[in-house]
Amino acid sequence: MTYDIGAIRAQVPALSAGIAHFDGPGGTQTPQPVIDAIQDALARPLSNRGSAVLGERNADSIVIEARRAMADLLGADESGIVFGRSATQLTYDVSRALAKTWQPGDEVVVTRLDHDANIRPWVQAAERAGATVRWAEFDPGTGELTPDDVRAVISERTRLVAVTAASNLIGSKPAVAEIAADAHRAGALLHVDGVHYTAHTLVDVEQLDADFFVCSPYKFLGPHLGVLAGRPSVLETLRPDKLLPSTNVVPERFELGTLPYEFLAGTRAAVDFLAGMAEGATGCRRERLAAAYAAIEAHEETLRARIETGLSTLDGVVIHSNAARRTPTFLMTFAEHCTVAGYRYLAEHGVHAPAGSFYAVEASRRLGLSDGGGLRVGLAPYNDEDDVDRLLAGLSGFLRS
Repeated sequence: MTYDIGAIRAQVPALSAGIAHFDGPGGTQTPQPVIDAIQDALARPLSNRGSAVLGERNADSIVIEARRAMADLLGADESGIVFGRSATQLTYDVSRALAKTWQPGDEVVVTRLDHDANIRPWVQAAERAGATVRWAEFDPGTGELTPDDVRAVISERTRLVAVTAASNLIGSKPAVAEIAADAHRAGALLHVDGVHYTAHTLVDVEQLDADFFVCSPYKFLGPHLGVLAGRPSVLETLRPDKLLPSTNVVPERFELGTLPYEFLAGTRAAVDFLAGMAEGATGCRRERLAAAYAAIEAHEETLRARIETGLSTLDGVVIHSNAARRTPTFLMTFAEHCTVAGYRYLAEHGVHAPAGSFYAVEASRRLGLSDGGGLRVGLAPYNDEDDVDRLLAGLSGFLRS
């Protein structure tokens, strides 16, 4: 098997603009096959799902194929794949449905490491239900959130544990399966934010033992929407608010209104594009995805090491991404320079590495960075060595300015 970075880059039209993109954690650029799939869906007859006419059959086929593709990507049951506008929206929907079953005295566990989309929906739902919110802290020096940190705030009253599979701010990857075991021993459900994780690691929701797992295709080369992989047996117990005539069948019970068929077609195409990134890989789509993710991780690890070596030669750079297990994502600040100024300097030199807390405001505060965060450098499968060299040269120039 080979990982042909040149061939991969050639299929991403946006890269022809000449920008070195290190904004992958915020969203990736789109490959041509995904663009084509969206266009094709809109160019053919399309209507509400059904079987009587071609437009209905096209819509139905798109939904079925997209569910199967996401089930293959996540190692999930396709009958638990729910599509929504965003991971944030889906998390809010689940939190509201679950909160109907909570009462005063119940407890909800959230972590300081998480994106606010896996914190605020639970905090607000708990407030409405009269439940108590308990916070799991992470070590700001190492960036580690351990099972012990979460276990310390789980009790027999815990109803829900919300945890990230990978921090979008500093890349830390907690041991989710161990946290799941503790949550389930207490009789609680586990909701996992997999938005950043899914872009870099092959997901297996069964191995993670997640009751709910959310991700966003636009973080892994697809269009802008959200996906929830829920345990079907748990989804069956929830009664979300919905329109009277809409179906009560799972997973459609959780999909409000008409689905964005063209984006579902693009999502299926993104999964297929990922599955083809390791040239020579064979087998079913899940097997090809496993080979592709192994190749992606190896490629990104090489680039990550190149960045780390380069950063070590620059004076005044403080790295806040230090966990033993982490994605190829760096959060940095500068001893004598403003991170926003660094972001703007790099942008002027054709390098996109944004600055901020990126909605991980609790993590930013825990790191002692207030709400400002830092400069974030995140790799995507299409980054290459030239991108890295341009980044390092830009940072060097900025620090001398």
